[in-house]
Amino acid sequence: MDLRYSAEYEQFRGELRAFLDKNWTDEDRATLGGEEVLIGSISKPGERVTEFRIAAIEAGYLYRNVPRRWGGGGQPFDPLKSAIIREEFKRVRAPREMVGQGPSMLVFTLLAHGTEEQKERFIRDTLLGRILWCQGYSEPGAGSDLASLRSKAELDGDQWVINGQKTWTSNAAEADWMFALLRSEPDAPKHEGITYMLIDMSTPGIEVRPFRNIVGDSDFSEVFFDNVRVPKDSIVGARGEGWKVSRSTLKYERALIGDTDIARRTFDGMVMMARALERRGKPVIEDPVIRNRLVQLESRLLAAEFHSMRLLTMQARGEEALLAGMVPKLNSTQLSYDLGKAAMDVMGGGGSLAPGEPEAPAMGMFVTAYLWSLGVLIAGGTANIQRNIIAERGLGMPRDPVQKR
Repeated sequence: MDLRYSAEYEQFRGELRAFLDKNWTDEDRATLGGEEVLIGSISKPGERVTEFRIAAIEAGYLYRNVPRRWGGGGQPFDPLKSAIIREEFKRVRAPREMVGQGPSMLVFTLLAHGTEEQKERFIRDTLLGRILWCQGYSEPGAGSDLASLRSKAELDGDQWVINGQKTWTSNAAEADWMFALLRSEPDAPKHEGITYMLIDMSTPGIEVRPFRNIVGDSDFSEVFFDNVRVPKDSIVGARGEGWKVSRSTLKYERALIGDTDIARRTFDGMVMMARALERRGKPVIEDPVIRNRLVQLESRLLAAEFHSMRLLTMQARGEEALLAGMVPKLNSTQLSYDLGKAAMDVMGGGGSLAPGEPEAPAMGMFVTAYLWSLGVLIAGGTANIQRNIIAERGLGMPRDPVQKR
């Protein structure tokens, strides 16, 4: 296994470092560099961060594969250069591409299925965080079986009239727009009667009700539609073909959830915490049972990281990932849960302290990580749904007889 980059790519790394040295100063790193800049945020970024991102886009380092006419870098697809960019931006804690429902999911859906007007109106401002999005998929009776959704859109002249309810809608209280699945053909088979639609969250008739999740935050909301009217051209793709369009979005959502960076930070932080507890007289890191558990977890983490390198190699060769590309989301969510559970056990009684309490180990951040991991097991399709996808589409196994009915 040779993980070195060629001379051509190391030259690219040198050019990138020169750009970062010029455009992301030591002062920027000290005052703005941090986790919230690294991974993005639902809140709108500050002027300095936006200024840097614009410069990086113009230089071809961010949103490389989005055409320039819609606000991207306009560069040819090169997964190795993209990997180097992630490495170098992370090294200096520079603002990377924003993550979230808009930049990571909707933009690529619009590139594949949107009209020229939709691309022109939404993509650039979404990439820069000027337009914030939420995802209107789940409903009280439509979670894992998303196609059974009931929220409806009826065409009335040159407007759609929307009625219904969405739930588990992340960041709905802060979002400017929602991309949603709605039933527009009530008599069609459930997968064929759905339309993909863009909805301005300031439209009269929309009510957002935040509720507290297990972590204690209010990231999720219920969203109610009461005779909400949106323009006829708000749909993405063809009427009644929203399920096909939504699969583009779900593909990028699962890739986002399958990233190993958060798992690596969680593991490294847990080891630091265990060593700190050891210095305080609590026998943790030298405990053979705990050490064995940490070794098992790091072995799984390393396997996931090397699998990511395998996928990168396949991309560089122009090969389709197929089955190999279906694994990271399932593996990452389960690993995140197991890491969080291990951190709780390492803390012992300290794991019962709420985040922010003075005596809470690591200020309770691992309590939050553990509780959050319970939700990530469900996000983007539950673990069992993902196993079905891998079995049926990846391994070619027959569908469950219940599903066939």
